[in-house]
Amino acid sequence: MAHTNEHPGERTAQDPIKLIGVRETALSVDEVFRAVGDDAAGGLVLFVGTVRNHDGGADVDALGYSCHPSAEAEMRRIAEKVVAGYPVRALAAVHRVGDLCVGDLAVVVGVSCPHRAEAFEACRKLIDDLKHEVPIWKHQTFSDGTDEWVGA
Repeated sequence: MAHTNEHPGERTAQDPIKLIGVRETALSVDEVFRAVGDDAAGGLVLFVGTVRNHDGGADVDALGYSCHPSAEAEMRRIAEKVVAGYPVRALAAVHRVGDLCVGDLAVVVGVSCPHRAEAFEACRKLIDDLKHEVPIWKHQTFSDGTDEWVGA
C-alpha cells in the first residue's frame, strides 16, 4: 500500500535546537552526538574544529579565543536560520573560548535530519555561518614571535 501522507519524521522537529553554548571548558564530541540523536533521523553529521599547529605557512605556538557577550545569542540566531531552511530533527553547537593547545577542540557542531544529504548541507551551513557571523576572535601566536587576530 502506497503512503500518500508524509511522515511527521520527515519534517523539522518541534524544538530542534538542543544545545547552544560558548564554554571556557573542554568540549565533548559525545555530548554533541547525544544531543542530536533522534529516532526519525537517518543522517547525523558532526563537524569538529581543532587547533592546528600552523596557519598561513607559520608554526602556531599558542592560541586563544575570546568572544563578544552576544556570541551565544548569535549562535542561536544562526541555528534558527538553519532550522528554518532544512528539515532538522536536532541541532547542537558549542564553541570554546580561552587559551587552547594544538589538538584541542575549538568548536563542535552537529545536525540530524531525516536523510544524509540534507544533514550534510545543514551542518555545512551551520559551521560556515557560525565562523563568518559569530563575534568570536582567535588570537594566534607564532613560533617567530609574531601574532595575529582572526575572526568574525
